[in-house]
Amino acid sequence: MGILEKIAEIEREIARTQKNKATEYHLGLLKAKLAKYRAQLLEPSKSAGAKGEGFDVMKSGDARVALIGFPSVGKSTFLSLMTSTESEAASYEFTTLTCIPGVIQYKGANIQLLDLPGIIEGAAQGKGRGRQVIAVARTADVVIMMLDATKGDVQRELLEKELESVGIRLNREKPNIYFKIKKGGGLSFNSTVPLTQCSEKLVQLILHEYKIFNAEVLFREDSTPDDFIDVIVGNRVYMPCLYVYNKVDQISIEEVDRLAHRPNSVVISCGMKLNLDYLLEMLWEYLSLICIYTKKRGERPDFNDPIIMRRGSNVEHVGTSTKYSPQRVGLTHVMEHEDVIQIVKK
Repeated sequence: MGILEKIAEIEREIARTQKNKATEYHLGLLKAKLAKYRAQLLEPSKSAGAKGEGFDVMKSGDARVALIGFPSVGKSTFLSLMTSTESEAASYEFTTLTCIPGVIQYKGANIQLLDLPGIIEGAAQGKGRGRQVIAVARTADVVIMMLDATKGDVQRELLEKELESVGIRLNREKPNIYFKIKKGGGLSFNSTVPLTQCSEKLVQLILHEYKIFNAEVLFREDSTPDDFIDVIVGNRVYMPCLYVYNKVDQISIEEVDRLAHRPNSVVISCGMKLNLDYLLEMLWEYLSLICIYTKKRGERPDFNDPIIMRRGSNVEHVGTSTKYSPQRVGLTHVMEHEDVIQIVKK
């Protein structure tokens, strides 16, 4: 039995198993096995040939945004509108066959936007160029999930399921679980909060599935077995996702209002160039970028060449990026967008 068949069999078993106290250990083991097989499926084959054309894109600029979605939802048109890059657009599927990069220039920042080939259901199993698409998406700082507003709910659910199965966690924080493999001593299990979904026995069973018999585990939040498996595997990617519903000019006002009020969602129309400015504002917030302007002693601030930093950066980070040794400023002062800073060397 191949890996795909094993995955399908486990998924069927999970679907038909009723979730209750009596089955929690069985379900935990099934989920651990499922995660193991999915990881094996995504490992690159030793006999694999060269990378597909257009997928080895160097990361550049101040941030990287992956534009993913089903074929013909408007990704190529969006790329052309937001950047100076032309990506072939047509009304038939699979227009984009390679990864096409473009650059959005916004508030002094250069944001790399990657138009990835349309993801289809089953991309996690390597259909089409799904594996390559997902590998590039994992390197992004933010995912823009472009959806057709006329069938957005269906597409959103399918894409979320695909990305979840390959270890991409959207709009979620990394589980607050401490995990360390030891050389001996068995399992040391502790928690700082009451646990309602994981027990020491279940944690031990999951660890044994991964051939781990000596480890230290500390739960700092009430996490699920899936969260714990993610921590064991260790290759999960947690990133913000902005759901963008295109073609809203083809649906009713009531439906537009419903989609606009969904969490992390923006409604646009590339054809009518509607709401694109608001989308850029939201993207800037999701990237958590700020502009910092520098000022030399006795001179006016330089507003033409800002330093782009992550929100939460402090003076020490700015000083490092400008190769100064800040001595007369508070290193822990958190910078805000459009601050002006003068670094003074002692």
